[in-house]
Amino acid sequence: MMKSRVTTISVNGKKYFVRTKAYDTLLRVLREEVGLTGTKKGCDYGGCGACTVLVNDTVVYSCMYPVDYCVGKDIVTIEGLAERYEIASIIQKEFELNGGFQCGYCTPGILVSTLSLFLKNKNPSLDEIKEGLSGNICRCTGYEGIIRSINSVIKILNETEEKIYNG
Repeated sequence: MMKSRVTTISVNGKKYFVRTKAYDTLLRVLREEVGLTGTKKGCDYGGCGACTVLVNDTVVYSCMYPVDYCVGKDIVTIEGLAERYEIASIIQKEFELNGGFQCGYCTPGILVSTLSLFLKNKNPSLDEIKEGLSGNICRCTGYEGIIRSINSVIKILNETEEKIYNG
């Protein structure tokens, strides 16, 4: 029987003391210990992107990411995007207005990946958008609404002086 221990992680700007075991994934801990269920469990092997979160502003598949790697790092889930990044509200609104999602299961991971794309480049090309979303699978759309949504965000960013980070 594996022994559990208390691990401290920072999620969406808050510290959590969570009970973990060796080899626990970040996904399990986020959903079952922290209670943040916006991050979805899809394939459980890093192939679909439904579990995508940011760790120190880098996209990771939380279903494969050991929670032990998170100690001392900044984790941001779908629940914390809008608090941390001003552009997140714009992204979410444009996805809603432009048909960027249907059933919604993949949406949290796609929104996190989209935000990551804009952290690197405020004016990505179509090829850069495709590359930025290449780790996320949506089974309901043909990606047209998703790309249309991202292009709408690009247009807003080019027309305004929107900031990426809050504060």
